[in-house]
Amino acid sequence: QVQLVESGGGLVQAGGSLRLSCAASGRTFSLYNMGWFRQAPGKERDVVAAISYSGGSTYYGDSVKGRFTISRDNAKNTVYLQMNSLKPEDTAVYYCAAADYYRDYKRAGGYAYWGQGTQVTVSS
Repeated sequence: QVQLVESGGGLVQAGGSLRLSCAASGRTFSLYNMGWFRQAPGKERDVVAAISYSGGSTYYGDSVKGRFTISRDNAKNTVYLQMNSLKPEDTAVYYCAAADYYRDYKRAGGYAYWGQGTQVTVSS
């Protein structure tokens, strides 16, 4: 079992920045690919960004490329999402998730463990 706790969400004006953190506990963090997903009201949960267990590979959804950066610190059991140039359409609940290292980290179906989510609201 892996427990995930997100933090760092909040209200920000368009053009601003936020950094989300996800602290993991339980099994060996470095054995898990990590991802950030988001879900807006009435919409499906979409992948925002993902990072391989070693940190050597990353993936970004098209809508956030060039604005968001995912990173991880395996010594601190934490994954981060730096969000810059935020837009109102980035408003959503953001979820952290963990997938076994051998699973496809670009797809939500590969993730077995999820955090409770943190709200990000971008005002225009």
